Amino acid sequence: MTKLILSERAARIGIAPNAAAKARAQALAASGRTVVELTSGEPDFDTPDWIKQAAIAALAAGETKYTAQAGTLELRNAISDKLARENGLTYPAAQIIAGNGGKHVIYNAFAATLRSGDEVIVPAPFWQSFPAMVAINDGTPVQIAGLREDGYKLTPARLEAAITPRTRWLILNSPSNPSGAVYGADELTGLAAVLRRHPHVWILLDEIYEHIRFDDGSREHWLTLAPDLADRTLIVNGGSKPFAMTGWRIGYGAGPVELIRAMTIVQSQSTSAPSSIGQAALAAALRGDQRFVRESVQAYRERRDLLLDALADIKGLRCIAPQGAFFAFVDCSALIGSTTANGRHILSDTDFVEYLLYDHGLAVVDGTSFGMPDHFRLSFVAERGALVEGARRLATAVVGLTRRNAVARGSETLFTEAV
Repeated sequence: MTKLILSERAARIGIAPNAAAKARAQALAASGRTVVELTSGEPDFDTPDWIKQAAIAALAAGETKYTAQAGTLELRNAISDKLARENGLTYPAAQIIAGNGGKHVIYNAFAATLRSGDEVIVPAPFWQSFPAMVAINDGTPVQIAGLREDGYKLTPARLEAAITPRTRWLILNSPSNPSGAVYGADELTGLAAVLRRHPHVWILLDEIYEHIRFDDGSREHWLTLAPDLADRTLIVNGGSKPFAMTGWRIGYGAGPVELIRAMTIVQSQSTSAPSSIGQAALAAALRGDQRFVRESVQAYRERRDLLLDALADIKGLRCIAPQGAFFAFVDCSALIGSTTANGRHILSDTDFVEYLLYDHGLAVVDGTSFGMPDHFRLSFVAERGALVEGARRLATAVVGLTRRNAVARGSETLFTEAV
């Protein structure tokens, strides 16, 4: 059999680490072990029935053909109305594209704009697919580690230091996956001031967790704070997180006409437009009752608080209370260098995550895959019972470690902190 030779692009990347973590947990469960699975990055709620009914109605009406490459006018107008109503922004349909999920929209943007050697600033901790999508499109991801004392957020000084003549994009994800960090108005204004000095840098705003926020701070949009940057900003959003529509694969982008046109060309020669049925469903979701969003956010808030209360009793871990999204990003640096009961050394966060899975049946995702070693991510899109049991297993696992260098690495008791 002739050996398959992969392209350089395919060789640059691997499967998404969170998907790999989930697969390991499922394999362990299939072997007969009981596993508490807290790796998920999708809502555990079902898509609301009224959104499903909109899709069924579209099917019944025969809306089963190809649509315009950028998406139906119905959906793009619904997106335009949403941006005006909720964000105070003006984007006509010509400046909007629908894609097969927000991820696809981001991919299209990079495919349409990156040239070999172009740099994309990716603040860490980051969603794992950001650097991979840059690399597969011939770009160079430039990772900037966020500091815990800054709430894992990018600061103006660190942004300024990272920009070079090759910088093409800055990615901002707020609320953040995995940290739950939310940028406030003052922080965004500070970043905007830096970007005004570098007109060659574009801004990609990943706002998929826009509505999943627990803080009472300002919700003023980036482009109402810095409207002069609209001509080099791409907004990315979708139905996956607010409406529990991950499997529908429907998202959207809004930006300058020239960029949207280029992204549409790329899309036309790859996937073509997204599903006509998914487009009808998202249009209905954006125009319909938003009570589901409010109720799900309240449920996430209660789960977050439950998890944080449990974490606060475990020595050797630290966690800043997430202000949004549905993850807790936990600092486990005090445990690195520990030894398990069977003599295995915990030399990294990946070792700790494997220990949790194989010794205690708790599945989480390592921080290294998010660009932040000595951390791990816990998802709280799970029922209360699973969260309680997951926290119990985590506490048992930590107690079972012998920490020879705990004092050197920091041995303070975990307390959740607000930054």
